[in-house]
Amino acid sequence: MSIQLKKDCKYALLVATSMGIRITPTNGQPVHSSDTYKMYATSAETNVASIASYLGLPVKVLTSFVKGSPIAQFIKSNLKSRHMDYEGPEVEQGDPWGYRHQINIADSGYGSRGPRVWNDRAGEVGRTLNVKDFDLERIFKEEGVQIVHLSGLIAALSPESSNFCLQIARTAKKYGTRISFDLNHRASFWKNREDELHAIFTEIASVSDILIGNEEDFQLCLNIKGPEAGGKGIESKIEGFKGMIKTVKETFPNASVFATTLREVISVNEHLWGAIVLTGDEWQVVKPRPIHVLDRIGGGDGFVGGLLYSILKGWEAAKWPQFAWATGAMATTFLTDYAQPTDEDMVWSIWEGNARVTR
Repeated sequence: MSIQLKKDCKYALLVATSMGIRITPTNGQPVHSSDTYKMYATSAETNVASIASYLGLPVKVLTSFVKGSPIAQFIKSNLKSRHMDYEGPEVEQGDPWGYRHQINIADSGYGSRGPRVWNDRAGEVGRTLNVKDFDLERIFKEEGVQIVHLSGLIAALSPESSNFCLQIARTAKKYGTRISFDLNHRASFWKNREDELHAIFTEIASVSDILIGNEEDFQLCLNIKGPEAGGKGIESKIEGFKGMIKTVKETFPNASVFATTLREVISVNEHLWGAIVLTGDEWQVVKPRPIHVLDRIGGGDGFVGGLLYSILKGWEAAKWPQFAWATGAMATTFLTDYAQPTDEDMVWSIWEGNARVTR
């Protein structure tokens, strides 16, 4: 099975996002006991897009920036280094209590000590994302986009960003752009907005071609019954996940690709990593295999990025979850939240279990 993509487009992939920075202690140490940190530019959606951009496909980012901010300049330089075009308004900071880019303070954990993440999103400029600041007709009709990837993180960030994602989905559908939607439920974003967000997420899902999420995402965002309980271990739950995905497909028949990842944590540095993808009526299952983890954050985004890249390349469906599994596994070997593949062979070597030196 293949997905028919729009031809003669300027961009293979477009993402809408709220950019921020991640501050990480060095040497796997916890935040509370550290005095030395690395700073990275990050967002879940650009983590996804990095697979395509590093492998040579044209990518565009829609976001917003704090005008005159050195952090905004740091983010812009990072996006350029990832070979991404970007577009978005420059928002005045206002006073010292005004807008800023989100801060993600996170350690990587080590061994039996799990990682801890502290999100500081007060005054986040991404909450101002507004459809009036973007010419969606130009972007989707004149420039052209093959796949737009939307995330539930942005769709739930604020009423403005929710409407922004909804209007992107409507415009993309109008002009034949394929829509990918990763539900990414966050309980704190949904608080006191449950009915409003359920309606918005349901509409976006109804026009999407590719739906991605775990069991909680489908249950909490779309009111889909979760998987039947399995035995001990993640592999025993595969049939239950299949049943859940079948229900999602019946509820949202416009979509032709459904995907979820499978993860069981043995220790911080060793996980069992697998995936399930349904394309049409054909199941593609990657049973959980051990992977070695340097930093787990971004692994799921890496999987989605590899899945979308595979679709953009027009590969046969059997290859999609294999490549996606490997790009997800690759992301966990980087200190950045995103994988930086130098070529496809690097990815396929991970899938094949070939960690030998390449000279």
